[in-house]
Amino acid sequence: MPFLLKLCSSMKHLSQIHAQIQISGLHKDKYVVSEIIRFCTLSPSGSLNYARFLLHYSENSIPSSWSNLIRGYATRDSPRDAIRAFLLMRSRGIRPHNLTFPFLLKACATLLAFEEGRQIQVDIVKHGLDTDVYVQNTLIHFYGSCRKILDARRVFDAMTLRTVVSWNSVISACVENSWFDDSIALFVEMRDCGFEPDETTMVILLSTCAELGNLSFGRWVHSQVIERGMVVNCQLGTALVDMYAKCGTIDYAKLVFNRMVERNVWTWSAMILGLAQHGFAEEALELFPKMKNSSIRPNYVTFLGVLCACSHAGLVDNGYQFFHDMEHVHGIEPMMIHYGAMVDILGRAGHLQEAYAFIINMPIEPDPIVWRTLLSACNIHDINDYEGVRDAVRKKLLELEPRRSGNFVMVANMYAEVGMWEKAANLRRVMRDGGLKKMAGESCVDVGGSIHRFFSGDDSRVDCEGIYLVLEGLNLHMKKTVNYM
Repeated sequence: MPFLLKLCSSMKHLSQIHAQIQISGLHKDKYVVSEIIRFCTLSPSGSLNYARFLLHYSENSIPSSWSNLIRGYATRDSPRDAIRAFLLMRSRGIRPHNLTFPFLLKACATLLAFEEGRQIQVDIVKHGLDTDVYVQNTLIHFYGSCRKILDARRVFDAMTLRTVVSWNSVISACVENSWFDDSIALFVEMRDCGFEPDETTMVILLSTCAELGNLSFGRWVHSQVIERGMVVNCQLGTALVDMYAKCGTIDYAKLVFNRMVERNVWTWSAMILGLAQHGFAEEALELFPKMKNSSIRPNYVTFLGVLCACSHAGLVDNGYQFFHDMEHVHGIEPMMIHYGAMVDILGRAGHLQEAYAFIINMPIEPDPIVWRTLLSACNIHDINDYEGVRDAVRKKLLELEPRRSGNFVMVANMYAEVGMWEKAANLRRVMRDGGLKKMAGESCVDVGGSIHRFFSGDDSRVDCEGIYLVLEGLNLHMKKTVNYM
């Protein structure tokens, strides 16, 4: 029977074998039952409901069967059922093993179920599995997903045995929580400890470079990929395209994209969005039909790129069409960021009243970013506020975010631009009395692979006098050049 079950290819076939098992009286054999459950939970054509039914009425189930059920739920977008299966397993008095917890923790990570994950960690300790490297790796991933980076580091620092996956997990946790400097420091430490990075490490590092805009480090990572003879597969290629696009080197992004043999929806989306954000709207829109002709179905990121392209190109009608097709043709429910993109399209084109009506008629409650997008457009296109849109948006934005200093500064600047000095002064007084301070402007300079950050009004750097002298020299040189021309 186990041999027949291993040859099984469908639930219909399984049902026939199961019927023979019942007739033969082998249905009480726990190893035969475990093989049935293994097929139901791990095979793409299996049935988790069938497996759960068998386990519910089975008297001699083994831990691996329950672990397979938990794994099946965790990997098939049913993470809540994975936790329920674990609770049922524990209520039956069945002892979990080291393969039970990793998929259970992955389910908690998907749900961002922090409290449940903490309780599971207690169970891990009780069963003496807190030193199992596989369990520890998934614990790091769980804490990183729940944005508990200190807990993730605590698990990592306590590990006596680490693998490349361990390092990848903690570096990824840092990236996901915007601890970019720490992620680079961990990579350096990983190399110092004698661990060789793999493709996953490179993808994580490229993500860090993209978020930091650190082109020089991104190029170094790319050179390491080439030097180590790594195959630029779909995942690694997409990360390279995304990094070069976000770092402003769109030509290199196109070069990597064109050389890729295999592309998925994320590859196309990264290229379309990169082109759109750097002003190559026509190229971005030309890629969209090419992508569909390659039998790749667009996703929510693809449409964000397409809408961004329409915004930069001033294509209002095309924007409406893409927004409609996203939901009604491709079945993708618009997210807040897509509504914001449509408001940006209308606002950039000067259709302020239309943009305001679009926000009011949104099926979901608009967030402050959407309102702020329209307020910026009002400042550009309708400085005298003839239709009253800016005043309505201003009131709504200050109502939603009464403690955000940036909103007050934006509105005060608008009043100042039209000569309403008293209203501008009153807003700044409200900020001062409420203890609100504008965030200092920040700029970054990449010198020799190191990122140097400068904040407006900050003269605490030891070399600030030399920097000011250089700036004054550059300013004088530019003035002379302008006068000469």
